[in-house]
Amino acid sequence: MDPELKKAFTEMQVNKIESTKKIRLLHMKTDSLKLSKQRLEVTNRHISSLAPDTRVYASVGRMYVLNDVPTLTEQLKTTQASYEEMIAQCEKNKDFLIKNLKEQEESLRELVQQKKAETTETNGKPAE
Repeated sequence: MDPELKKAFTEMQVNKIESTKKIRLLHMKTDSLKLSKQRLEVTNRHISSLAPDTRVYASVGRMYVLNDVPTLTEQLKTTQASYEEMIAQCEKNKDFLIKNLKEQEESLRELVQQKKAETTETNGKPAE
């Protein structure tokens, strides 16, 4: 086997393994963010049924802060928007990795075809 092809195949395998791991991690992160976003939506629905002057507790790390409903609703909307941005970024990264992997596979195919053509030209008969 041609050393250039062997090197290209090993690089492709390594890249495919790394990309697959990254894609899996991004998928898990996206699912987690979607779940958190859904929790915020449910919380927001329940809070919106309360009177605006009602005092509610908002979780901040390990403690709770007393707020009114409009302030908490605004905080939830801001957090939800940031989750949506992070989800979009994860999807964008995942698409980029998939596209990059496909481009590398295509370039490897072209290299194999090129080597096959070179072998055919040198020997005068098709390579097996």
